[in-house]
Amino acid sequence: MRDMNVKRLRGFAGACAAVMATTALTPVFAQAAPSSAVTDDGEIIVTAQKRSENLQDVPVQITALGTATLERYNVSSFQDYQKLLTSVSFQSYQPGSTTVYFRGVASGGDGNHSGSLPSVGVYLDEQPITTIGGTLDVHIYDVARIEALSGPQGTLYGASSQAGTIRIITNKPDTGGFAAGADAEINNVKKGGTGGKLEGYVNQPISENVAIRLVGFYQKDAGFIDNVPGTRSFTSGVTINNTADVDKDYNTVESYGGRAALQIDLDDDWTVTPTFLYQKTKAKGFFGSDQQVGDLQVQHFGDEYRNDRFWQAALTVEGKIADFDLTYAAAYLDREINQFSDYTDYAVAYDILYAQTGGSFASYFTNSAGAFIDPSQHILGNDRYKKHSQELRMASPSDKPFRVIGGLFYQRQTHAILQDYQIFGLDPATSVNGFPGTIWLTNQKRVDRDYAAFGEVSYDITDSLTATGGLRVFKYDNSLFGFFGFGTGYSGRTGVAACYRDANGAFLGPIIGGSPCTNLGDVSGNTVKPKHAKGDGTTHRLNLSWKVTPDALLYATWSRGFRPGGINRRATVPPYGADYLTNYELGWKLTTLDGKLRFNGAVFMEDWKKFQFSYLGANSFTEIRNGPDARIKGIEMDITARPIQGLTLVASGTYLDAKTRKNLCAADDPTGVCDPATGNSILTAKGSRLPITPKFKATGTARYDFTVGANKAHVQGVVTHASSASSDLRTAFANAVGRLPSYTTADFSAGMDFGAINAELFLTNAFDSRGQTTRAVPCGQCTIRPYAYFVRPQTLGLRIGFEY
Repeated sequence: MRDMNVKRLRGFAGACAAVMATTALTPVFAQAAPSSAVTDDGEIIVTAQKRSENLQDVPVQITALGTATLERYNVSSFQDYQKLLTSVSFQSYQPGSTTVYFRGVASGGDGNHSGSLPSVGVYLDEQPITTIGGTLDVHIYDVARIEALSGPQGTLYGASSQAGTIRIITNKPDTGGFAAGADAEINNVKKGGTGGKLEGYVNQPISENVAIRLVGFYQKDAGFIDNVPGTRSFTSGVTINNTADVDKDYNTVESYGGRAALQIDLDDDWTVTPTFLYQKTKAKGFFGSDQQVGDLQVQHFGDEYRNDRFWQAALTVEGKIADFDLTYAAAYLDREINQFSDYTDYAVAYDILYAQTGGSFASYFTNSAGAFIDPSQHILGNDRYKKHSQELRMASPSDKPFRVIGGLFYQRQTHAILQDYQIFGLDPATSVNGFPGTIWLTNQKRVDRDYAAFGEVSYDITDSLTATGGLRVFKYDNSLFGFFGFGTGYSGRTGVAACYRDANGAFLGPIIGGSPCTNLGDVSGNTVKPKHAKGDGTTHRLNLSWKVTPDALLYATWSRGFRPGGINRRATVPPYGADYLTNYELGWKLTTLDGKLRFNGAVFMEDWKKFQFSYLGANSFTEIRNGPDARIKGIEMDITARPIQGLTLVASGTYLDAKTRKNLCAADDPTGVCDPATGNSILTAKGSRLPITPKFKATGTARYDFTVGANKAHVQGVVTHASSASSDLRTAFANAVGRLPSYTTADFSAGMDFGAINAELFLTNAFDSRGQTTRAVPCGQCTIRPYAYFVRPQTLGLRIGFEY
């Protein structure tokens, strides 16, 4: 296997050299820089308020990572740039399965496939790419900037921007001249394998009014988790082993894709930009570590994989009607995930539970001849997402004392859910009706619809004092429909036994293709319709900003964000309601010493009402309900200094005090009393910290640029620290799963530019920290074997690039 990896590495290196050589021979018609690029050393233009503005003039707490920053820190994924966003935390179990949080607004577990909508919105240019199944990890290359907007952005950005918004702004086609670039990397992970990537872009004018920009990449991430030999024994007398699945560094990831954009300038006022994005990620193995087994080791059974493919077609039209700017943005997103996962832990945990009561879980599972079989399960899943969004907005001239922006928004998302829990060789009589070997089947369709009208008005009371008020009126309609559960040969209560029937005992329709019947919906006469969760309301934003001097801005904000309610997968569990986040914030933006020092920050308090809380309930079935209120107090700051020529120092940090304001009870109790006399226990006591988010997160960077003869050179260091955090909201469960310990990582790099060629040697996680970003268990009763998910181990690599 090692020899095979070496051959693949040699082939990859050869491909890198060939592509770069081809690029080097490409004729250079003009050396034009991308029109939308920004340098982080001077003025940074952002569009957070859907206008082009200087970062230091925008009364919103924004972290803007411009082109220079993204290149300096070799950012190619969310895992890379989140280190530079101290107000951001996340949960991630595998590539493409990431839930993002801002400012401690986290209850944990929100990333389930039929769970709550995200509390953080993600945009690619003008189009939302937020999906239920996790944040799309768009490959970052040829990107102008990433904007991270802290706090509710519900006025301009809507439902999934309750706690914050991340915007990825790509470089646009440029009619000014030809430009191209290519970058290659090779790296090696300590206690792991070898990986690398190849990236390139071309900007080609077609005419004086039309240009096209093409971007492509291939990346292979080396594995660092070992699947080591192990056995499991069950009360039925069956013992299994994973000999066929043992492998070293087996959690490899291969991804590739591209982006195409065409810019058509119809005249001086109107531009049409169609774009297309495609990306596919193929992951193998498991990405957690079982610390009972060993460092970066697991004992898993089966050939696990996850294939995640998505594409988006988008259209942006920008123009003027009189003095007003008009923007129309539409997109269609299609995402499909196929995966095969080991669920042996579930069978082991329930076999232990049954044994404690004198029973045997494993003895339920036999083949058609009545012999006991391996009772462990594997999940064959398919998730298909489709998302259609449209926005139309108009903005008055930005140089007037009275400014207005307003528009309409529509979005429709669908999610086809298919999860087949298989026990190999299971008796068809015990299986789900019509599905031999399937002990449990989920086949459901979810549809989420959002409608909104929004507007903001800004008025310059004086030359230095501006008031802004915004309102978003929204309506949502979310539905869920289909089948879940066991077959009648295994359960007489759930699954097929609970399907809707008419007076003659026949199943009511419609029935989703591939399901035996329907048991999740609302019966109307002799038909079944989807269950709906509907709601409407408003969110607001009020802001007062004072330009004390041309280099000093103070502001105060009162804003509100929301997240829609929805339907629980288990038909007997009631729907969950919308939750709301109200933000009170005081902020500042200071620039001094002729731009050599920039100091931005904000203090804030956020009230989170009846927050949505997901957890594994009975039979490890995900349930979502509204928990108690929470309050988050915090401060976030970032400082950029250039004390001497060539030296840039950046420090940023966020401190959070995020706590519940009432007890979380085992059974719903709005008072938070949790009366034990009625059997209602306290799961989380009032004043407990919210999970996942560290109390303190900070990043410090230092970079020194200098010359060596006629060439430019640099050395750079980045240190990131995160304090400890609870792994779950429920106290006892969190103690069983284990706490997320504090950790610190350090990255170093040094490089040189030789004209159009640049080279850099880098070492990330230099001291090989075992920083844990997530701890989790696959089922509600599986706490005997919790898994830890780590930052990537120490990685040494070399990058080479060309730019024209």
